[in-house]
Amino acid sequence: MGRPREFEADSVVERAMETFWTHGYANTSPALLAEATGIGKGSLYNAFGSKRELFDLAFACYERMGAQLATEVLSQPGTTRERLRAWLRFAVDTDLEGPVRRGCLVTNTAVELAGHDAQATAAVVTGTERMTSLLAERIEQGKRDGDVPAEINARGYAEFVMNTLTGLRITAKTADSAMLYRIIDTALSTL
Repeated sequence: MGRPREFEADSVVERAMETFWTHGYANTSPALLAEATGIGKGSLYNAFGSKRELFDLAFACYERMGAQLATEVLSQPGTTRERLRAWLRFAVDTDLEGPVRRGCLVTNTAVELAGHDAQATAAVVTGTERMTSLLAERIEQGKRDGDVPAEINARGYAEFVMNTLTGLRITAKTADSAMLYRIIDTALSTL
């Protein structure tokens, strides 16, 4: 009989998420995961299967947390433009505050793995679709509230905002907040 688990799986997945987010999939070694999680490689893989299985759990955790944060920010009082601006600035500010400018795990995964890894591609598409749907819902609410013109295609505009967010997360690796805020204001000037 094996030893009982002495760790909380969700906490381990979150620490693994931080590690993959900072270093990328390829540059996250089993030793780095063991160090970050505080669990030996053997125990880590006995509990989670493989590096890839742990990555998939970490990616799902990141995507779920991002959707929860977006829902919170987008649902606060204010016009649609104000809420979209708040969400985009939140993402940029988060990128700029960290000790390492690491961007977005979904975007980073798209760059690193999508296109040659069907499972990663599907995960990126699912995560992007979930966020786009949240943005579209907020834009539809703005149309109902009267702060978004009726002729705006909510889905199309949400895709535009999502694309802007993706670009911002990449640009935030090297740019300052003034530039990023100008991009946000320009993108939202058409709403």
